Amino acid sequence: MLEFQNVTFRYPEDKEPILENLSFQVKDGDFASIIGSSGCGKSTIFRLINGLEKPQQGQILVNGEPIEKQRRYTAFMPQKDLLFPWCTIEKNLTLPMELQKIPKEEQKKQCTAVLEQIGMTEYRNKYPRELSGGMKQRVAFARTLLAGGSLLLLDEPFSALDFLTRVEMQEWILEQWSYWNKTILFITHDVEEAIFLSNIIFTIQECPFSTMKAVNVPLQYPRNREDLRKSDITQLKETLIRQLRKKEML
Repeated sequence: MLEFQNVTFRYPEDKEPILENLSFQVKDGDFASIIGSSGCGKSTIFRLINGLEKPQQGQILVNGEPIEKQRRYTAFMPQKDLLFPWCTIEKNLTLPMELQKIPKEEQKKQCTAVLEQIGMTEYRNKYPRELSGGMKQRVAFARTLLAGGSLLLLDEPFSALDFLTRVEMQEWILEQWSYWNKTILFITHDVEEAIFLSNIIFTIQECPFSTMKAVNVPLQYPRNREDLRKSDITQLKETLIRQLRKKEML
């Protein structure tokens, strides 16, 4: 699904590249997370995948094709919901389809289907100010789905939510991932969140970095919170935390 081939990138204001000769792969259907300390380059990876930045060398492929030759291959969900407050929920959802010039009848059909799946049909004529934080993030995820990409990039989408809402959204996002059969690349600072959601976790331990250590999570889907208490999972959590703390102390 996604492949970095010896990618090097440096911001113009920096003397050294933030990532150098980076290669990694995300398989079709994966729920993959990237964890690392602040400023290590996690969001830079997303900017490169989206084409907002261009690598100095190397190549990025999605479904085996260079991203420069593709359109609508990915969709991005940022930390904030970024819903337009003056638009209804339905209007917020149909906006990406309007930009794609999809006929209005098809827009309505797809909007209705996604609202039914996320359990928010009765909110289609509401405005963002009338929704809770968790509801807004559900709508933001639905809008990401309707943007049309098969690869979803989620950048700490639950970081601003309270603990209980965050737990509920983690469980909810796994249900949506399973239903829509998308590939997800997820950025988080929360090691436990990465373990609960992902089948594979990439860790950034250096800056600049040329490799990301890949760790397979030994849990099957579907999952529940009790799985996090298993001895091998608690050990994995402590190992990942030690790795990240070691990097921050350097």
